[in-house]
Amino acid sequence: MKIISFKICPFVQRVTALLEATNTPYDIEYIDLSHKPQWFLDISPNAQVPVLVTDDDQVLFESDAITEYVDEVIANSLSRTDPVEKAQDRAWSYLAAKNYLVQCSAQRSPNAEQLQERGEKLSAAFSKMEKRLGDAKFVNGDELGMIDIAWLPLLHRAHIVAQESGYDFLANFPKLKNLQINLLATGIAEKSVPRDFDERFASFYLSESTHLGEMAQEKNGMGCAAEAECRVDDLSCCA
Repeated sequence: MKIISFKICPFVQRVTALLEATNTPYDIEYIDLSHKPQWFLDISPNAQVPVLVTDDDQVLFESDAITEYVDEVIANSLSRTDPVEKAQDRAWSYLAAKNYLVQCSAQRSPNAEQLQERGEKLSAAFSKMEKRLGDAKFVNGDELGMIDIAWLPLLHRAHIVAQESGYDFLANFPKLKNLQINLLATGIAEKSVPRDFDERFASFYLSESTHLGEMAQEKNGMGCAAEAECRVDDLSCCA
């Protein structure tokens, strides 16, 4: 199967994280969303990534649909088998996915006031997951599951932000912080993004035009210029 992607999209990472976690072979092709090729527009109804092209050239779009398809066709599914539990896991996964762009918006905040305001929206979702979590390694126990995969992009990006700027979106959520540590320890986060992900992420979300970028500059004594990987005023380029 083949994934059509751009390099810092959290929805794409959700798909590639599932593929990496299950050792499923795949190809990936990156496109420039500022200059979308016509062949991509021809196969993507909403002109967003990710798009998955199956082995028999069928096209799938929307990360929710793609991850369900992948989990159904691979040999080592991460889904629980009980219908109720499976539905519950989908709901908690959806909670993560619908907050990807909330996090993107918070990370692009131009000042402290907007970072606080937008961060509170993200914290509302984090608070719900904090109450859901127990003391196990992952969400449903000691084995990786579909909810963990859905939350990985949020927690991976929060880790980079904290590391580079000192601002921790998870500061008030110890159980979620523990999940973040355990997920990062698997190595899936690094495997599910391109080699230059950290650099590209920083150039967009930790640039001089963002408050997090200002914090990173103060912390590290350096800043970076924004890169037009996705338009500053358009955070809806993936889904």
